[in-house]
Amino acid sequence: MTTTTLAVLVPLLPFLGAAAGLLLGRTAPGFVRPLAILPTLASLVLAVLVAARQGGGRAVDAATELTPTGSVPVELALHIDGYAALVAVLVATVATCVQLYSTGYLREDPRYPSYAALVSLFTSAMLLVVYSGDLIVLLVGWEVMGICSYFLVGHYWETPEARAASLKAFLVTKLGDVPFLIGLFALAADAGSFRITTVLTTVAHGGLHHPTLVALLLLAGVAGKSAQFPLHTWLPDAMAGPTPVSALIHAATMVAAGVYFVARLLPVFQASSAAMTVLAVMAAVTMAGSALAALAQDDIKRVLAYSTIGQLGYMTGALAVGAPGAAVFHLLSHGAFKALLFLAAGVVIHAAGTNSLAAMSRTGGLRERVPDAYWTMTVALLALAAIPPFSGFFSKESVLGAAERVADGHTAHAPGTAGWIVLVAGLLTALLTAAYALRLWLLAFHGRGAQAPDHGRQPLAMNAVLWALAVPSLAFGGLAFRVLPDWFDGASLAPTTATSVLGTGLALAGGVLLYGAWRHTTALAARTPMGAVAAHPEADAGLVEAEAIATHRPAYGDLAGAPDPADPARLLLGPLHRHAATGFHLDAVYRTLFVRPVLAGASLVRFLDREVVETYVRGAGAAPRLLGAAVRRAQTGNVQTYVSALLAGTVVLAVAVVLVATGA
Repeated sequence: MTTTTLAVLVPLLPFLGAAAGLLLGRTAPGFVRPLAILPTLASLVLAVLVAARQGGGRAVDAATELTPTGSVPVELALHIDGYAALVAVLVATVATCVQLYSTGYLREDPRYPSYAALVSLFTSAMLLVVYSGDLIVLLVGWEVMGICSYFLVGHYWETPEARAASLKAFLVTKLGDVPFLIGLFALAADAGSFRITTVLTTVAHGGLHHPTLVALLLLAGVAGKSAQFPLHTWLPDAMAGPTPVSALIHAATMVAAGVYFVARLLPVFQASSAAMTVLAVMAAVTMAGSALAALAQDDIKRVLAYSTIGQLGYMTGALAVGAPGAAVFHLLSHGAFKALLFLAAGVVIHAAGTNSLAAMSRTGGLRERVPDAYWTMTVALLALAAIPPFSGFFSKESVLGAAERVADGHTAHAPGTAGWIVLVAGLLTALLTAAYALRLWLLAFHGRGAQAPDHGRQPLAMNAVLWALAVPSLAFGGLAFRVLPDWFDGASLAPTTATSVLGTGLALAGGVLLYGAWRHTTALAARTPMGAVAAHPEADAGLVEAEAIATHRPAYGDLAGAPDPADPARLLLGPLHRHAATGFHLDAVYRTLFVRPVLAGASLVRFLDREVVETYVRGAGAAPRLLGAAVRRAQTGNVQTYVSALLAGTVVLAVAVVLVATGA
């Protein structure tokens, strides 16, 4: 087979698996699991073959016109360069792991067939985005991912949290997609084509008429899809869906799409220094704000959700300093350890019977209960905290090194201001990331209370996936920074001495501060009345929904508001804690600025419709009805009445004529 044929099959196989799963899910349930795993696994094998053939060399391009449009043509096009080849391998790898893990995690779920089919469709849509060489075809995959996220986040639609989260995810991302669509049309109008290669050629020759406007319109869609400030608020709430879905969204599909899009079309954004500065500010606010919010969360999945937002901030920061290689390097590294974190969290949640770190800190023995999750999650958290030699260290340092070069004026790919913004925010985020990673590890695995109820051992498939993902989380970075430059733009990805020392030193400082605060609060809690409660967590067992545990899904938000006397974040953040715990009230701001005015406008329209329009319509109908009633009364059928009326009318007319004549 040619490379083009193999590349077409990569997104096509999961799509066919999804279609077959939806058709046969109820009639032939025995085929559901093979249809979920085998097409995705085959897609992974083919993606690896495509990457091996592409080899980081010349891009593979192929196109055929879909239909004549009369103006700008739309083509079914492939454009596979080093970025596309490796990101496709990541997507297929994580999707295969998620499908395999889900066979155990959701083995008792009656809606597993539709779930597995939607995961396959989600995977196919992201692979279409990765390989597409035409912006309209890319947009199709972009929007299919949006509708898949709506259904998957709302998988547990019986719960109000899942229903609200699915609607919020869909609407917030659509809010960014509207200007994104306008930006795509404006870009194609300037370039005369939706082909990515043609667009980049146009940019290289200065053919964009309004580069700043186009770049900012596209950034709105990127902010929504990749959960960047100010459109990031949907992602923490999306944790109401099944944990494997969270792993897929956070590690390899939806949120990665925006970063990948900017990396592929970075020259469009570099054509405007204002757009690059806006991208840098967006990345900095996202990094620092989400790290503070993660430090204050009680729900283990929300901690990881805010962590994803912050790591995506590193990626957009790399793009803001003109380093797409560093951004995609961190995207690949993050995909491995974040998928591992979510899947390990699913095991921990099932073992503990709760999402709440406060509840976990009041129980003991979790690390002995789930040793596979304990050790693999430890590896992933070290990678997240960017501790050498784990993969996150090398990819994060490539971002900080690129920012340092721009700040020092050693490159002209981005404004120096953008370099300083990204560098300072990245170093601050390194300190906070290590702190919340250590907090999660201590509260989840080092609780000091009675044993949690035993909910049984996890299936072998789940534990096998954890160890499979632990390998790249540990070893990927040290090998990749030497090899990846040949696949990307040739820029060095090696850590620099200054940022490595600063970043690692700040990460260690964050860990030391957090550990000291944890020791202090733990000792203090043991001497307070709350300490006695912490020693008997069985008193809180009634707060966990038994049905949720039985179906392998967490009781979402249980104990989320219960204060933990041994939570070190309260000591470190002080008065800032309650603001960080709510995401700095951004949802409340949106309710005030957007939701309430819209509801008020809807109430006004309803009032006008009922009290004005309906009153007019009722009045317009009442007048003819009254006139008809009056005329009907005159039509009695009595001849004498008609003659009398005629005579009376004649008399009236005669009198009127006489009066007129006399007056004249």
